[in-house]
Amino acid sequence: MAKGHKPRAGSRAFWPKKRAKRIYPQIKNPPEEKTPKPLGFAGYKVGMTRAVFIDNRKESPTAGQEVVKPVTIIEVPNLVVVGIKVYELTTDGWKNIDTIMAEKLPKDLIRKTHIPKKPETKKKLEKTEKIVESGEEDKYEIRLLVQTKPRESGIGKKKPELFEIPLGGSLKEKWEYAKQKLGQEIKADEVFEVGEFVDVIAVTKGKGFQGPVKRFGVKIRPRKHEKKRRHVGNIGAVTPGRVLPGKIAMAGQLGYQTRTEYNKMIAKIGNDGLNIKGGWLHYGEVKGNYMVITGSVPGPKKRLIMLRKAVRAPKNGEKPELKEIFLESQQ
Repeated sequence: MAKGHKPRAGSRAFWPKKRAKRIYPQIKNPPEEKTPKPLGFAGYKVGMTRAVFIDNRKESPTAGQEVVKPVTIIEVPNLVVVGIKVYELTTDGWKNIDTIMAEKLPKDLIRKTHIPKKPETKKKLEKTEKIVESGEEDKYEIRLLVQTKPRESGIGKKKPELFEIPLGGSLKEKWEYAKQKLGQEIKADEVFEVGEFVDVIAVTKGKGFQGPVKRFGVKIRPRKHEKKRRHVGNIGAVTPGRVLPGKIAMAGQLGYQTRTEYNKMIAKIGNDGLNIKGGWLHYGEVKGNYMVITGSVPGPKKRLIMLRKAVRAPKNGEKPELKEIFLESQQ
């Protein structure tokens, strides 16, 4: 009798640990939102500091008292809507059937991608208008194509990043919002509010090729072992006569992988800059829009961080109130 085969069932967690395809990730699987507005944003990681909060949670041991928590500063320059992406649901999944580019595009976009000489914006808008009027909600999808403005950040960079942002609301509401914002800018405070929870998606720090001790934390062999000490003792049984994938700790790539951290609270959204004495180490000055988020964020400084509406945000409980941010020198 022939041996049966079937695909692997269940989660494989974080295996295989290979490098991310791109230095900034996509915004996927946003929660359902009835309001027609973007469900994500992006900004550059500046660094970490501490902040004083007033604990408003009634059942907390420190209720009504001042508590110090770590916070991350993210610089969030405005995003420019350079296009509209139209998708159709096929048997092979969502397929991009049209991309409507704005008539006036930023000059720096040529550094990132090819800019069409004749975008035919009006013609494509009329074509998509007929698709939206058909009323097939589940068959079509509208997303924004946006670019960052790194010149307005403290990085000292010119080449922008280009990515898509999903929208909330019905298909017609998405279309009306996208038409209104085509060629315009989106601010962070239009998408998020102070006290709101967000999910942070980013590519972690790259550690390069590392051994199994650092990569998986296996035990170092005793002094009496032959040959190697920083390796695994056994890589599998005699049968089957092969090494099972993902079961044995082995050397390989560590870091530079896409990770998502859930439920980071937005403590503050500002637009007048936020700098410490001596400047932010390995970043520069935050001159414009910024965001203060509780806790840590994946990735090194200057990396583009994706912020998404929280998928499983806590519903109950009071949120701590920001009182002061420590701005002493980091040197």
